[in-house]
Amino acid sequence: MATVARMLDGDAAAGERARVLGPAEAIPYGAQPVLLAETTVYGIKRVEDLLQRWGSLPKPWLVLISDAPARPVPDARYLVRALEGRLAGVARVPYLPVLRAVRDPDEALEYKDVQAAAHGLRRKIEGDRR
Repeated sequence: MATVARMLDGDAAAGERARVLGPAEAIPYGAQPVLLAETTVYGIKRVEDLLQRWGSLPKPWLVLISDAPARPVPDARYLVRALEGRLAGVARVPYLPVLRAVRDPDEALEYKDVQAAAHGLRRKIEGDRR
C-alpha cells in the first residue's frame, strides 16, 4: 500500500500527499478516497463488502493492483463492472515484478516501469477528477 501511496504522490505539488489511513481513521475533509485491491475475486469481494458500509462518504477511486501478468479472471472483472456505479472511477496498476524485490517505496520509484505506472495512475485519477 505504501508503494501505491508514493506512486500517487508524484512531486506532491501544493503540499498534497497520499497516505494510508489507519483502521477507523476519518477521511480528511476534501480528500479523494482511494481503495486498493488485488485483481483477485477475493480482493474485489472485500471492496464490495466495504462499499456496502461506505455510507455518505465521497465515492472512492478503486485502484486495482495486478497480481499476475495475465488478465483478471472473469468473475473478478464482472464484480468490478457491477461496482462501478459506486466508485468515482477505476484505475489499474499493471503487474510489476520489481515490486516483489524492493525494500521500500522510494526504491521502487527508481525503476522506469514503476515511474511510468505511477504517472499513468496519477493522470487517470487526476484527469478524470477535473
